[in-house]
Amino acid sequence: MTAFEEEVIALCVSTELQEGGLAVGFDVVYAGQRCRAFAVRFQGQPQAYLNRCAHVPMEMDYQEGRFFDDSGRWLLCATHGAVYEPGTGRCIEGPCRGASLVKIAVSEVEGRVRWHTAPHMQPVEF
Repeated sequence: MTAFEEEVIALCVSTELQEGGLAVGFDVVYAGQRCRAFAVRFQGQPQAYLNRCAHVPMEMDYQEGRFFDDSGRWLLCATHGAVYEPGTGRCIEGPCRGASLVKIAVSEVEGRVRWHTAPHMQPVEF
């Protein structure tokens, strides 16, 4: 047994993530700090990231769960105006161009979306 074993944690049913629609939020412990994270669907695939702008680490959504622009093509930081590619988390426009959001591994199996822990990304302990 290793010091770290990946854990797979249920996040939501697949139908909760609509293409270019509202995100499903969840909490994680990242680098020892409790943080908000979000999952969205883009090009048919679930994607998940920490809810922290790469420019200044503050939450990005302008209303709870709203990260996409009106076209459903880009993720936006409401505070800094940064524009991110939903499939990679890479900033393509704004003050952090070239930087990336912190990606969280997710999978989708049998109608459920799950997130995968990592040494730096753990579930919140209650």
